Amino acid sequence: MRLIDLDPQPFFRLRYLNAARGGGTESAFLPFQRGTVEGLPTALQALVVMADLQGIVPDPMTREAMLLGVAVVDALDALAMDGQVPPLSSCGAVLAGDLFSVPEANKRGGFGDVAPVWRACARSFRWVAGVAGNHDDVRSVQHLANAELLDGNVVERDGLRIGGVGLVSGNPAKAGRRAEAAQLERIELTLLDEPNVLVLHEGPSAGDFEGHPAIAVLLTAPEVLSIFGHVPWPAAAADVPGQLLNVHERVLVLTRGP
Repeated sequence: MRLIDLDPQPFFRLRYLNAARGGGTESAFLPFQRGTVEGLPTALQALVVMADLQGIVPDPMTREAMLLGVAVVDALDALAMDGQVPPLSSCGAVLAGDLFSVPEANKRGGFGDVAPVWRACARSFRWVAGVAGNHDDVRSVQHLANAELLDGNVVERDGLRIGGVGLVSGNPAKAGRRAEAAQLERIELTLLDEPNVLVLHEGPSAGDFEGHPAIAVLLTAPEVLSIFGHVPWPAAAADVPGQLLNVHERVLVLTRGP
């Protein structure tokens, strides 16, 4: 799969609450952007990719805290009804991790259940595939219908080969981390299975863009679209020489190019 272009201007923004640096809660806007790709299977009208949705949106009926990822699916359903995006039942969803927020959205990080986001995607999309971030408890995701939690394996959906490796490099005694050598080996072995799309949480460095330099050495195949998050980049896409797509705090709707 090859990225053709990506519109830097959002076509929609979703207001949410997240934890402010130094404590407290602040309001933010999550951008939704359009892009086009080559190699999208004919069964799919779009691939919707997202990561690092660590915030909450008050439920409009109950005012209880709703994880931002659940609100994203609701917003996409409304946009589809308005004709602004394809019907979600004709789209695949890719989740690149870190979908948890504390209910008060007043503390950064944390670790908790992200099954509500995965369930919302599994209900609305044709299918969902993705990886765990270092803040995600995915124990309730592992056997979810219509969902593929990836960690060192490749699955095929509608003719698209999707590989994935979750977590980040670090002290394996801490939640969401794996020893660096083991993490790099798992990525390398996954690439040997020749995915069209590789989903990670922790991604590579790229020029001045922050990331893991050893991962950058592995992601050089021009025919593989690598999707990840974990750290923000000023722009979503890089090509050095592998195709890199950072979806940290972004929702990208990728449709078939000309």
